[in-house]
Amino acid sequence: MRDTRESRLLLVLLIAIAFALITVDIRGGEDSPVDGARQAAATVFGPVEDGVSSAVDPVGNAIAAVRDSGERHDRVAQLERENAELKAELGSDDRTRSRAQQLDRMLKTAGAGQYGIKGAQVIAIGAAQGFSWTVTIDAGANDGIERDMTVLNGDGLVGRVTTVGPRTATVLLANDPDFTVGTRMESTDELGFASGQGDRPLRVEMLNGKAEVEKGDRLVTFGSQADKPFVPGVPVGVVSRVDPSGGDLTRTVYVEPFVGFSKLDIVGVVVEAPREDPRDAVLPAKPKPTPRPTVTVTVTPSPGAPVEDGLQEPQEQQEQEQ
Repeated sequence: MRDTRESRLLLVLLIAIAFALITVDIRGGEDSPVDGARQAAATVFGPVEDGVSSAVDPVGNAIAAVRDSGERHDRVAQLERENAELKAELGSDDRTRSRAQQLDRMLKTAGAGQYGIKGAQVIAIGAAQGFSWTVTIDAGANDGIERDMTVLNGDGLVGRVTTVGPRTATVLLANDPDFTVGTRMESTDELGFASGQGDRPLRVEMLNGKAEVEKGDRLVTFGSQADKPFVPGVPVGVVSRVDPSGGDLTRTVYVEPFVGFSKLDIVGVVVEAPREDPRDAVLPAKPKPTPRPTVTVTVTPSPGAPVEDGLQEPQEQQEQEQ
Protein backbone atom coordinates (compact mmCIF):
# COMPACT_ATOMS: atom_id res chain seq x y z
CA MET A 1 0.00 0.00 0.00
CA ARG A 2 1.37 3.38 -0.96
CA ASP A 3 1.78 5.95 1.79
CA THR A 4 -1.04 8.29 0.81
CA ARG A 5 -3.25 10.65 2.73
CA GLU A 6 -6.16 8.19 2.58
CA SER A 7 -4.10 5.33 4.09
CA ARG A 8 -2.92 7.48 6.97
CA LEU A 9 -6.52 8.52 7.72
CA LEU A 10 -7.58 4.84 7.69
CA LEU A 11 -4.82 3.89 10.16
CA VAL A 12 -5.84 6.67 12.56
CA LEU A 13 -9.47 5.57 12.30
CA LEU A 14 -8.61 1.91 13.12
CA ILE A 15 -6.58 2.95 16.14
CA ALA A 16 -9.43 5.12 17.42
CA ILE A 17 -11.90 2.23 17.00
CA ALA A 18 -9.51 -0.13 18.87
CA PHE A 19 -9.26 2.23 21.82
CA ALA A 20 -13.05 2.67 21.86
CA LEU A 21 -13.60 -1.10 21.95
CA ILE A 22 -11.08 -1.49 24.77
CA THR A 23 -12.84 1.23 26.77
CA VAL A 24 -16.27 -0.32 26.23
CA ASP A 25 -14.93 -3.79 27.19
CA ILE A 26 -13.34 -2.55 30.42
CA ARG A 27 -16.45 -0.63 31.52
CA GLY A 28 -18.79 -3.48 30.61
CA GLY A 29 -17.04 -6.05 32.83
CA GLU A 30 -18.63 -9.49 32.58
CA ASP A 31 -21.62 -8.03 30.57
CA SER A 32 -19.35 -6.47 28.00
CA PRO A 33 -20.90 -6.30 24.51
CA VAL A 34 -17.57 -7.44 23.10
CA ASP A 35 -17.69 -10.76 25.00
CA GLY A 36 -19.34 -12.55 22.11
CA ALA A 37 -16.68 -11.39 19.70
CA ARG A 38 -14.01 -12.53 22.17
CA GLN A 39 -15.49 -16.03 22.35
CA ALA A 40 -15.70 -16.19 18.56
CA ALA A 41 -12.06 -15.16 18.35
CA ALA A 42 -11.15 -17.84 20.88
CA THR A 43 -12.96 -20.42 18.76
CA VAL A 44 -11.09 -19.34 15.65
CA PHE A 45 -7.63 -18.79 17.10
CA GLY A 46 -7.72 -21.50 19.83
CA PRO A 47 -6.47 -24.30 17.54
CA VAL A 48 -3.72 -22.02 16.29
CA GLU A 49 -2.57 -21.29 19.87
CA ASP A 50 -2.68 -24.99 20.70
CA GLY A 51 -0.50 -25.77 17.69
CA VAL A 52 1.95 -23.06 18.67
CA SER A 53 1.95 -24.43 22.23
CA SER A 54 2.67 -27.93 20.93
CA ALA A 55 5.49 -26.56 18.86
CA VAL A 56 6.95 -24.77 21.88
CA ASP A 57 6.52 -27.74 24.27
CA PRO A 58 9.75 -29.50 23.22
CA VAL A 59 11.66 -26.36 24.12
CA GLY A 60 9.90 -26.20 27.49
CA ASN A 61 10.52 -29.88 28.02
CA ALA A 62 14.19 -29.38 27.26
CA ILE A 63 14.38 -26.59 29.81
CA ALA A 64 12.62 -28.78 32.37
CA ALA A 65 15.02 -31.61 31.55
CA VAL A 66 17.96 -29.34 32.19
CA ARG A 67 16.41 -28.30 35.50
CA ASP A 68 15.75 -31.94 36.45
CA SER A 69 19.29 -32.81 35.41
CA GLY A 70 20.58 -30.25 37.88
CA GLU A 71 18.41 -31.79 40.57
CA ARG A 72 19.72 -35.24 39.73
CA HIS A 73 23.27 -33.91 39.87
CA ASP A 74 22.56 -32.51 43.33
CA ARG A 75 21.14 -35.86 44.38
CA VAL A 76 24.22 -37.69 43.10
CA ALA A 77 26.44 -35.25 44.97
CA GLN A 78 24.40 -35.83 48.11
CA LEU A 79 24.73 -39.61 47.73
CA GLU A 80 28.48 -39.24 47.23
CA ARG A 81 28.71 -37.18 50.42
CA GLU A 82 26.70 -39.78 52.33
CA ASN A 83 28.95 -42.52 50.96
CA ALA A 84 32.04 -40.60 52.03
CA GLU A 85 30.55 -40.10 55.50
CA LEU A 86 29.82 -43.83 55.73
CA LYS A 87 33.39 -44.66 54.76
CA ALA A 88 34.62 -42.17 57.34
CA GLU A 89 32.48 -43.86 59.98
CA LEU A 90 33.88 -47.26 59.02
CA GLY A 91 37.39 -45.79 59.14
CA SER A 92 36.66 -44.26 62.52
CA ASP A 93 35.71 -47.71 63.80
CA ASP A 94 39.18 -48.95 62.83
CA ARG A 95 40.66 -45.89 64.49
CA THR A 96 38.58 -46.52 67.59
CA ARG A 97 39.85 -50.08 67.77
CA SER A 98 43.43 -48.84 67.38
CA ARG A 99 42.95 -46.30 70.17
CA ALA A 100 41.40 -48.96 72.38
CA GLN A 101 44.47 -51.13 71.86
CA GLN A 102 46.79 -48.20 72.64
CA LEU A 103 44.81 -47.43 75.78
CA ASP A 104 44.93 -51.07 76.85
CA ARG A 105 48.72 -51.22 76.47
CA MET A 106 49.14 -47.93 78.33
CA LEU A 107 46.98 -49.11 81.23
CA LYS A 108 49.05 -52.31 81.46
CA THR A 109 52.25 -50.24 81.53
CA ALA A 110 50.82 -47.94 84.20
CA GLY A 111 49.65 -50.93 86.21
CA ALA A 112 53.06 -52.62 86.06
CA GLY A 113 54.75 -49.48 87.35
CA GLN A 114 51.95 -48.48 89.74
CA TYR A 115 51.72 -45.09 88.06
CA GLY A 116 48.63 -42.95 88.53
CA ILE A 117 47.99 -41.50 85.07
CA LYS A 118 45.65 -39.09 83.34
CA GLY A 119 44.87 -40.18 79.79
CA ALA A 120 45.10 -37.64 76.98
CA GLN A 121 45.11 -37.45 73.21
CA VAL A 122 47.68 -35.76 71.00
CA ILE A 123 45.87 -32.97 69.13
CA ALA A 124 48.77 -31.09 67.56
CA ILE A 125 52.39 -31.67 66.59
CA GLY A 126 55.12 -29.07 66.93
CA ALA A 127 55.19 -25.81 68.79
CA ALA A 128 54.51 -22.34 67.49
CA GLN A 129 57.55 -20.92 69.27
CA GLY A 130 60.20 -22.97 67.50
CA PHE A 131 61.27 -26.14 65.77
CA SER A 132 61.48 -28.32 68.86
CA TRP A 133 60.04 -31.82 69.00
CA THR A 134 56.82 -31.21 70.92
CA VAL A 135 53.18 -32.22 70.90
CA THR A 136 50.05 -30.67 72.36
CA ILE A 137 47.65 -32.83 74.36
CA ASP A 138 44.00 -32.19 75.23
CA ALA A 139 44.51 -32.16 79.01
CA GLY A 140 45.61 -29.24 81.13
CA ALA A 141 45.44 -27.60 84.53
CA ASN A 142 41.71 -28.31 84.82
CA ASP A 143 42.59 -32.02 84.64
CA GLY A 144 45.31 -31.87 87.29
CA ILE A 145 48.22 -31.57 84.84
CA GLU A 146 51.27 -29.68 86.06
CA ARG A 147 54.62 -28.68 84.63
CA ASP A 148 57.44 -31.27 84.78
CA MET A 149 55.21 -34.34 84.85
CA THR A 150 56.31 -37.55 83.11
CA VAL A 151 54.44 -38.52 79.93
CA LEU A 152 54.33 -42.12 78.70
CA ASN A 153 52.35 -44.47 76.52
CA GLY A 154 52.04 -48.22 76.18
CA ASP A 155 55.58 -48.48 74.77
CA GLY A 156 57.53 -46.33 77.20
CA LEU A 157 58.81 -42.81 77.82
CA VAL A 158 57.22 -40.11 75.63
CA GLY A 159 58.55 -36.94 77.30
CA ARG A 160 57.73 -34.40 79.97
CA VAL A 161 55.20 -31.58 80.35
CA THR A 162 56.72 -28.13 79.77
CA THR A 163 53.77 -25.74 79.40
CA VAL A 164 50.30 -26.04 80.90
CA GLY A 165 47.11 -24.23 79.93
CA PRO A 166 43.61 -24.63 81.36
CA ARG A 167 42.63 -27.37 78.89
CA THR A 168 45.81 -28.23 76.98
CA ALA A 169 49.48 -28.84 77.68
CA THR A 170 52.73 -28.98 75.70
CA VAL A 171 54.95 -32.05 75.95
CA LEU A 172 58.66 -31.97 75.11
CA LEU A 173 59.43 -35.30 73.46
CA ALA A 174 62.32 -37.48 74.55
CA ASN A 175 64.00 -37.22 71.15
CA ASP A 176 64.29 -33.42 71.32
CA PRO A 177 67.91 -32.15 71.47
CA ASP A 178 67.05 -30.17 74.62
CA PHE A 179 65.70 -33.26 76.37
CA THR A 180 67.81 -35.10 78.97
CA VAL A 181 66.78 -37.92 81.30
CA GLY A 182 68.67 -40.03 83.80
CA THR A 183 68.74 -43.70 82.84
CA ARG A 184 69.53 -47.01 84.52
CA MET A 185 70.69 -50.11 82.70
CA GLU A 186 68.60 -53.22 83.18
CA SER A 187 70.15 -55.79 85.54
CA THR A 188 73.56 -54.09 85.85
CA ASP A 189 72.13 -50.82 87.25
CA GLU A 190 74.75 -48.76 85.36
CA LEU A 191 73.65 -45.13 85.30
CA GLY A 192 73.78 -42.59 82.47
CA PHE A 193 72.13 -39.59 80.90
CA ALA A 194 70.17 -39.89 77.67
CA SER A 195 69.76 -36.94 75.29
CA GLY A 196 67.55 -36.63 72.24
CA GLN A 197 68.92 -36.38 68.71
CA GLY A 198 65.79 -35.81 66.64
CA ASP A 199 65.11 -38.71 64.30
CA ARG A 200 68.37 -40.44 65.31
CA PRO A 201 68.86 -42.79 68.29
CA LEU A 202 69.18 -41.32 71.77
CA ARG A 203 72.74 -40.58 72.90
CA VAL A 204 73.52 -41.94 76.35
CA GLU A 205 76.62 -40.98 78.32
CA MET A 206 77.34 -43.76 80.80
CA LEU A 207 78.85 -42.51 84.07
CA ASN A 208 81.16 -45.52 84.23
CA GLY A 209 83.62 -45.45 81.35
CA LYS A 210 84.32 -49.17 81.86
CA ALA A 211 80.68 -50.23 82.03
CA GLU A 212 79.95 -53.52 80.33
CA VAL A 213 77.30 -52.64 77.75
CA GLU A 214 76.21 -54.74 74.82
CA LYS A 215 73.90 -54.27 71.89
CA GLY A 216 70.37 -55.25 72.92
CA ASP A 217 70.68 -54.10 76.54
CA ARG A 218 67.66 -52.12 77.76
CA LEU A 219 67.33 -48.93 79.79
CA VAL A 220 64.68 -47.40 82.05
CA THR A 221 64.36 -43.99 83.70
CA PHE A 222 66.36 -43.58 86.89
CA GLY A 223 63.89 -41.11 88.39
CA SER A 224 64.21 -37.56 89.69
CA GLN A 225 64.09 -35.98 93.12
CA ALA A 226 60.46 -35.78 94.25
CA ASP A 227 59.62 -37.72 91.02
CA LYS A 228 59.72 -34.56 88.88
CA PRO A 229 60.21 -34.39 86.01
CA PHE A 230 60.68 -38.17 85.81
CA VAL A 231 59.32 -41.10 87.74
CA PRO A 232 61.51 -44.23 87.93
CA GLY A 233 61.17 -47.41 85.91
CA VAL A 234 59.68 -46.11 82.66
CA PRO A 235 61.13 -48.00 79.64
CA VAL A 236 63.43 -45.81 77.53
CA GLY A 237 64.91 -47.96 74.76
CA VAL A 238 67.33 -50.63 73.55
CA VAL A 239 71.06 -50.19 72.98
CA SER A 240 71.76 -50.23 69.24
CA ARG A 241 75.45 -49.25 69.20
CA VAL A 242 78.31 -48.97 71.70
CA ASP A 243 81.31 -46.70 71.18
CA PRO A 244 84.71 -47.95 72.37
CA SER A 245 85.58 -46.55 75.78
CA GLY A 246 89.07 -45.41 74.79
CA GLY A 247 90.00 -44.86 78.42
CA ASP A 248 87.55 -41.98 78.85
CA LEU A 249 85.79 -41.34 82.14
CA THR A 250 82.45 -41.87 80.43
CA ARG A 251 81.22 -44.22 77.73
CA THR A 252 78.83 -43.36 74.91
CA VAL A 253 76.10 -45.70 73.75
CA TYR A 254 73.23 -45.14 71.35
CA VAL A 255 69.73 -46.24 72.21
CA GLU A 256 66.77 -46.89 69.92
CA PRO A 257 63.73 -45.59 71.85
CA PHE A 258 60.74 -47.85 72.45
CA VAL A 259 58.33 -45.06 71.49
CA GLY A 260 57.63 -44.06 67.89
CA PHE A 261 57.54 -40.28 68.20
CA SER A 262 56.13 -39.74 64.70
CA LYS A 263 52.91 -41.68 65.41
CA LEU A 264 51.78 -40.60 68.86
CA ASP A 265 48.07 -40.63 69.63
CA ILE A 266 47.04 -41.80 73.10
CA VAL A 267 49.37 -40.86 75.97
CA GLY A 268 49.24 -40.76 79.74
CA VAL A 269 50.50 -38.08 82.12
CA VAL A 270 51.78 -39.48 85.41
CA VAL A 271 49.89 -37.47 88.02
CA GLU A 272 50.79 -39.85 90.88
CA ALA A 273 54.23 -41.40 91.30
CA PRO A 274 54.66 -45.02 92.46
CA ARG A 275 55.27 -45.66 96.13
CA GLU A 276 58.27 -47.84 95.31
CA ASP A 277 60.69 -47.93 92.40
CA PRO A 278 59.34 -50.58 90.00
CA ARG A 279 62.89 -51.27 88.83
CA ASP A 280 62.66 -53.43 85.68
CA ALA A 281 59.08 -54.59 86.20
CA VAL A 282 57.66 -52.32 83.48
CA LEU A 283 59.97 -53.64 80.78
CA PRO A 284 58.30 -56.19 78.50
CA ALA A 285 59.42 -59.78 78.75
CA LYS A 286 62.36 -60.55 76.52
CA PRO A 287 61.55 -62.85 73.61
CA LYS A 288 62.83 -66.37 74.10
CA PRO A 289 65.75 -67.24 71.82
CA THR A 290 64.89 -69.62 69.01
CA PRO A 291 66.60 -72.96 69.68
CA ARG A 292 69.04 -74.03 67.02
CA PRO A 293 68.13 -77.30 65.31
CA THR A 294 70.43 -80.25 66.14
CA VAL A 295 72.17 -81.57 63.05
CA THR A 296 72.70 -85.35 62.98
CA VAL A 297 75.16 -86.74 60.44
CA THR A 298 74.93 -90.43 59.55
CA VAL A 299 77.90 -91.94 57.71
CA THR A 300 77.13 -95.01 55.60
CA PRO A 301 80.21 -96.64 54.00
CA SER A 302 79.81 -97.57 50.38
CA PRO A 303 80.27 -101.24 49.32
CA GLY A 304 83.89 -102.17 48.63
CA ALA A 305 85.23 -99.13 50.43
CA PRO A 306 88.10 -99.71 52.89
CA VAL A 307 86.92 -100.16 56.44
CA GLU A 308 88.45 -97.86 59.00
CA ASP A 309 89.57 -99.05 62.39
CA GLY A 310 86.65 -99.95 64.55
CA LEU A 311 84.31 -100.31 61.57
CA GLN A 312 83.57 -103.59 59.83
CA GLU A 313 81.30 -104.55 57.05
CA PRO A 314 78.14 -106.25 58.31
CA GLN A 315 78.95 -109.44 56.36
CA GLU A 316 82.49 -109.69 57.75
CA GLN A 317 81.19 -109.07 61.23
CA GLN A 318 78.65 -111.90 60.86
CA GLU A 319 81.40 -114.28 59.69
CA GLN A 320 83.57 -113.43 62.66
CA GLU A 321 80.64 -113.95 65.02
CA GLN A 322 80.10 -117.43 63.52
